[in-house]
Amino acid sequence: MASPLQPVRGTRDLIGEDFRSHHHVVETARRVSALYGFEEWSTPIFEDTRVFSRGLGDTSDVVSKEMYTFTDRGGDSITLRPEGTAGLCRALVSNGLAQANLPRRVFCAGPMFRYERPQKGRQRQFHQIGIELIGVPEPLGDVEVIACGWAILKALGLGDKITLEINTLGDGESRAAYRAALVSYFSAHASKLSADSQMRLERNPLRILDSKDEGDRALIAGAPSFDAHLTPSAREFFARVTGGLEAMGLAYQVNQRLVRGLDYYCHTAFEFTTTALGAQGTVMAGGRYDGLVEQMGGPPTPGVGWAAGVERLAMLLAVEPEAPRPVALVPLGEKAETAALAIADRLRAAGLRVELGYRGNLKRRLENANKRGARAAVILGEDELARGMAALKDLDSGEQADVPLAELEARLKRDR
Repeated sequence: MASPLQPVRGTRDLIGEDFRSHHHVVETARRVSALYGFEEWSTPIFEDTRVFSRGLGDTSDVVSKEMYTFTDRGGDSITLRPEGTAGLCRALVSNGLAQANLPRRVFCAGPMFRYERPQKGRQRQFHQIGIELIGVPEPLGDVEVIACGWAILKALGLGDKITLEINTLGDGESRAAYRAALVSYFSAHASKLSADSQMRLERNPLRILDSKDEGDRALIAGAPSFDAHLTPSAREFFARVTGGLEAMGLAYQVNQRLVRGLDYYCHTAFEFTTTALGAQGTVMAGGRYDGLVEQMGGPPTPGVGWAAGVERLAMLLAVEPEAPRPVALVPLGEKAETAALAIADRLRAAGLRVELGYRGNLKRRLENANKRGARAAVILGEDELARGMAALKDLDSGEQADVPLAELEARLKRDR
């Protein structure tokens, strides 16, 4: 006998409690973001590889090590999306929306793919929620995007488990000055850098600050501060962002080592972090990316947004969402089974969750209804049908009473 097939390494099935938790996170984010005016977009799961190599940069780990890229039968290079922002900016340009009706407030949710070592809270197929505010250059946009993320985390009951860390990446002039300072500093210690960081030193030195190598971390501790290289206008932008957060009563910590290595990122970078998940401490991360739409072939267009891992947020939920409790419809006899189909259809049309009991005697069917978590059983025998009645049994209290068939919807709605 062949061994049973298993999910591919780095993927997992979402069933029962796992799916309910996942669904709860996504639906909560969808509901809260809508209150901020965000509309949902859905882009393809795979894109032209250039969408990500152009948007994420050839020096990023995602592009160089983690993307699922293949050549299709037509000879085109295709990539399963590793993140959502690049595809949304591509969609903005492709659909002629980059210069019309800005700003655009976009919410998205769906699976992403990265070839990483699977571990707790990190799979090769994972799921993200995210928002993008496109076409707003003012710092007020950064504040609102962060506030929306915080509102979602609070709605999930995670407010006391999360810390907001924030930093500024400055404007182009600030980044150029800081880049030069980093190159000078790390060049003096180049022999002590990891192989990856030595490569980054030449191509993208800001990404050295993201290194998890222990030797690199020791050097990073003494690296120059970004704050010392900010222009006055960049300082003013960041002050307006932090002032807006303070006006909303949203606590934050400035983390000067929080960076984004790609050139299109500027000004605000932020992460919502937790200590409850061990090493996988970031649950939501974002920032301003004023150059990304232009890299997709559109006009210069400011943008700011964030993405969050659904799996990690689901792991943090204090209470797992309860399974919905159906009504069990238990027909006894062939005539009752035929009648039950129409009655079940009528109850479902009234918005009630109904499950039919298919086989077994009355005791067995009620036992199965209890196992399914049913709140009530509607028992249909030939005698009840002849009288236009059904026996309605409360499966929590055990109470049972005859109810006219015409009144079933009202009684079941009243008692739920």
